[in-house]
Amino acid sequence: MTVGKDVSGLFADVLKCMQTDDLELKKLVYLYLMNYAKTQPELVILAVNSFVKDADDPNPLIRALAVRTMGCLRADRIVDYLMEPLRKTLKDTDPYVRKTAAICVAKMYDLKPQSTIDNGFVASLQDLLSDPNPMVVANAVAALREIQDNPRTKSPVLVVNTVVLHKLLAALNECTEWGQIFILESLADYAPNDVHEARNVIERVMPRLSHANGSVVLAAIRVLLTYLDYLGNAEGADQVAAMVVKKMSPPLVTLLASTPEMTYVALRNISIILQRRPDVLANEIRVFFCKYNDPPYVKLEKLDVMMRLTSERNVDAVLTELKEYANEVDVEFVRTAIRAMGTCAIKIEAAAERCVGALLDLIKTRVAHVVQESMVVLKDIFRRYPGRYEGIIPILCEHLDVLDEEEARAALLWIVGEHADRIANAGDLLQVFVDGFADEHVAVQLQLLTAAIKCFLRRPETQPLVQQVLQLATASDLPDLRDRAFVYWRLLSSGAAVRDVVAACPPIEYEPAHQLSPGLLSELVRHLGTLAAVKQQPVATVVPAKELIARGDDEDEDDEVQITPSASAASGPNGAASLPSPVPARANVGAPAPAAPASIPNLLDLDFDAPAPAPTSASAAAAPTSLLDLLGSSPPKSASVSAVPVNDDLMGVLGLGMPSSSSSATASSSAPRAIPTSTSSPLDALAGLGDLLGPSTSAPSPMSGAPGLATAVAAAAASGTPPSTKPVLLARDAGKGLEIRGLFTGPNPASGALELDFANHTSSPLSDFAIQFNKSTLGLNPAAALSSVMGTATVAPGATASARLPVVSGVAGMTQTTVPPEMVQVAVKTTAGIVYFVASVPAGWMAAIGGGAGSPTVGNAGPSVGGGLDGLLL
Repeated sequence: MTVGKDVSGLFADVLKCMQTDDLELKKLVYLYLMNYAKTQPELVILAVNSFVKDADDPNPLIRALAVRTMGCLRADRIVDYLMEPLRKTLKDTDPYVRKTAAICVAKMYDLKPQSTIDNGFVASLQDLLSDPNPMVVANAVAALREIQDNPRTKSPVLVVNTVVLHKLLAALNECTEWGQIFILESLADYAPNDVHEARNVIERVMPRLSHANGSVVLAAIRVLLTYLDYLGNAEGADQVAAMVVKKMSPPLVTLLASTPEMTYVALRNISIILQRRPDVLANEIRVFFCKYNDPPYVKLEKLDVMMRLTSERNVDAVLTELKEYANEVDVEFVRTAIRAMGTCAIKIEAAAERCVGALLDLIKTRVAHVVQESMVVLKDIFRRYPGRYEGIIPILCEHLDVLDEEEARAALLWIVGEHADRIANAGDLLQVFVDGFADEHVAVQLQLLTAAIKCFLRRPETQPLVQQVLQLATASDLPDLRDRAFVYWRLLSSGAAVRDVVAACPPIEYEPAHQLSPGLLSELVRHLGTLAAVKQQPVATVVPAKELIARGDDEDEDDEVQITPSASAASGPNGAASLPSPVPARANVGAPAPAAPASIPNLLDLDFDAPAPAPTSASAAAAPTSLLDLLGSSPPKSASVSAVPVNDDLMGVLGLGMPSSSSSATASSSAPRAIPTSTSSPLDALAGLGDLLGPSTSAPSPMSGAPGLATAVAAAAASGTPPSTKPVLLARDAGKGLEIRGLFTGPNPASGALELDFANHTSSPLSDFAIQFNKSTLGLNPAAALSSVMGTATVAPGATASARLPVVSGVAGMTQTTVPPEMVQVAVKTTAGIVYFVASVPAGWMAAIGGGAGSPTVGNAGPSVGGGLDGLLL
């Protein structure tokens, strides 16, 4: 069995050996039963009598072994027989039996939670928190925390009050290291009633810093950092904080003297600790100097910690160390070391000159990656200290031939443009870049355009160079480059104060790298030593909720179990009020920490919530007809720049290989359009819709993945009777956890609507709903903002929200596209991002305008995006 052999056929014979008095043989039999209980659930019932008998055995080892084995038998049919033996062993006179029974309650709860509660086992666990044996208390805490973390548990089961707090602190010094970890985690979640209680907990936990187990040390630091926040500005709080910080340093240094993997974990946790308490390890920077045999991932983490600890007192030693790192063979490590030199210069002004000297020495080596990284770092130093180190610019310009990376070339262009009045051959240097303009990276082209304008303002004799750059830039296919060139051209030709627009860059300030948001930092401090702290991500994204599997009786399936804590655990001490928590309270263990709202990309600042214009509006009739209409940023036409054809629909831009809008109707209807199979396509959200972009004449239904479904939906909508089940427009996997069902309803577009159901399958709430239609044959647009027609502004995890969105249509909005006429492309924005799907309009709507679902697509010539100087600012 231990080598992988299947010996389940001997099940009946092994059961006969259970009635032995040999403890070792009994252990082997129990091990066999645990291994094959799932495959032989009917035969396991035959062993129940032996388990019940062993639970009453005079030997406590046999009693504990019987209960533990019964808890490990993952068979629902045996749970009912476990009730009575478990109830006896929870009140056993031997502490070893009681602590084993406590863990068995958690395993039983995982199988049948409601039965466990109804039989009072959870209440018995709460009573075990007052057990005189510390091992029993530790196991009771571990079991209660396991039950609390179960997704089916919706009420708190481990409530720490003043009485329980003293019991936990008393057991802390006596239990095993794993028991100490569970107790410390519970203490970290407790809010003390007053400052005196917080100080008492700090004093009782501080000896755990000298424990040999690193997990215990990190758990103790977690408690100390949390309770220091509770002290606030109380009298003597600074002295207590200074003492705790001083005590923290030695154990953290000890954690680094381990294997590379453990060292990496310690460094990631130290990074979080330093962000909360920067004065920790202030005098221990030398222990973070890299060793020759450190793995690359450890070296990079040590460099990050070194930068956080660097100060005026130790910057000389740090610079000497960084110079040595810059001569290593690992290119990535060398680049990071050079960037660290720049960080020292920006962070500590007194060390800037020494850092610049060290960087110049590195540049003189003419090693490609060293020179290029030094160039980027020096650009930041120039911005931090303007006008201070201009004497080294000629040395930098001499190494132009070594630069072949876009970031380094752009940095040199910035230096030349910013100091053109002090560089005699600034025009010649820029001309080198202009000659190869078409081959340069877009970042270099943008920087070259700005540098040329700055050079012209300081040296008017470079006017021909500026004209050449503007001509090249305005003829580019890149909209960012072209539009910036138009803006500069108009500024120069209008006589505006260009110097005020293209002014010198403001000085930059030091900002620590990889700085966590306050909300995430508070959450990670409460989870030091966990995987979330190592990855430095919210707990909900690292440890998702367990997948529930329907087990046991019908009453237990998918139930949300409400647990009423025992009176001793639920009641507070004398009704004392708790101190306000200095960090956001965690109402949901799995919820991510509050953080600054992330910037959600919204299709080039598309205003999703703006209502659609009236169909008869003159402005709507003159609106552009390219894809950029949907994005709200289509530049006006102009004749001064050659026309650039643009994809005329959302599918073409997102990479579906659609034919251009200038193709004929015959070609578009006869040639099948292939959908790429790349999984990285932005249109993965449309997976499952079948040959969505196939020939419209041979595919009446746009949803070929579900034959006949779209036809039925369209027929029902045309008759004014919506079907009982809405089709899936966007699957949950393709929608980043958001599932969308819906269809168009109504007899015609004038009185129609898009009915949608939004199902949130993510672990966090979704809000800020907005919607936008791409142009279609019917010219459909939302008649109202999506958020105004939804029943709720926020869709909780696991919940569903519905909306009936009225639509408007008119001749002004009608535009033939390269997609089948009966399909409407839709974009929906939420706090989780933007998703795309396609919905089919009813056949009756197409007949209302004299067309049909099978009408061939008309491929009109798409508009040209271009324009000269006059068209830019219309």
